[in-house]
Amino acid sequence: MDFDFTEDQNSLRAAVREFAEREIRPVVMKYDESQEFPRALLRQCGDLGFLGVIFPESCGGAGLGYIEYVIVVEELSRVDGSIGISVAAHNSLCTNHVFQCGNDDQRRRYLPKLTSGEWIGAWSLTEPTAGSDAGGTRTTAVQDGDHWVLNGSKTFTTHGSVGDLAVVFAVTDPALGKHGISAFAVERDTPGFRAGKKENKMGLRASDTAEVVMDDCRVPAANLLGKRGQGFVDAMKILDGGRVSIAALALGMARGAYDAAVGYSRQREQFGKRICDFQAIQFKIADMATRIDAAGLLTYRAAWMKDRGHKTTVESSMAKLFASEAGVWVADAALQVFGGYGYVKDFPAEKYYRDMKLCTIGEGTSEIQRLVIARELLGRLDG
Repeated sequence: MDFDFTEDQNSLRAAVREFAEREIRPVVMKYDESQEFPRALLRQCGDLGFLGVIFPESCGGAGLGYIEYVIVVEELSRVDGSIGISVAAHNSLCTNHVFQCGNDDQRRRYLPKLTSGEWIGAWSLTEPTAGSDAGGTRTTAVQDGDHWVLNGSKTFTTHGSVGDLAVVFAVTDPALGKHGISAFAVERDTPGFRAGKKENKMGLRASDTAEVVMDDCRVPAANLLGKRGQGFVDAMKILDGGRVSIAALALGMARGAYDAAVGYSRQREQFGKRICDFQAIQFKIADMATRIDAAGLLTYRAAWMKDRGHKTTVESSMAKLFASEAGVWVADAALQVFGGYGYVKDFPAEKYYRDMKLCTIGEGTSEIQRLVIARELLGRLDG
């Protein structure tokens, strides 16, 4: 059992950290306040290979694995979770769905544009009435000759108003329930396809989240991703990888909050002493570090298993569940270390606090993760 990263992995971490500190940190609050999507920064991420980490070089990707992917998302999120979640959603949801479920022609058409950052990817599963119950999808797709006609709307789509390609889920066979849902690759300029309301979020405000609306949207039959009726099943497989990236997002933001709290505790003086010399603060620092390390072990275990082709439904959900809830605790503790200064925007603690909560909600709430874990474990026991 080896817990060491390779020399290449350590070099990658150093490179991503240097990029994040140089290019992202100076503009974090600018983008947070304006809620502007930092497309130029995402294009830089594409140039550096961050938008195609887990895809082979033949598809324009970096040809790396999930360990490296977690490193990238973690280090970006340590500085700004908005960039981290954009890179994560682009990689593990939209681009990975095309890679895993698309045919050769679809991969040739879309992957080079996505992995380079020329195009930004979106993944539209959630609906106003189908959140945790994704099987309750109401968006429809009716075949009309060599096209499918899509009608409906999606909500909470990352990159919904800025994406160039969206993977959209729609009901093609209503009588079959969740086995009658299919996935489609929908390009931004497709007639009948448009962005709806852009959400005004509590946190991760520079990451675009918006509705996606299909109004007699005519999609070529060649854009059906995977088999007809297989979309929901494919989505659940894609989420196994997506949950690793949310764990990495939480892990990175937790490390950022921890670093900020430790740095502040060494500078802030009260009662004639640095506050890091008080046992109350030391206990918080110790608990923060311990939870972060535990989250890291779960996250990198899931990534290690993904790289070896193992099924990771339980491990991905465990990593996502623990890292996200530990991250919320760490962000809260960090804000407490800052005291009153933690509550104002001149210091970083309040942003980590706002940003972190999404990790317990997106790509399956904590409650859904517990259901997934329990069902998988009990199913193994019954088997």
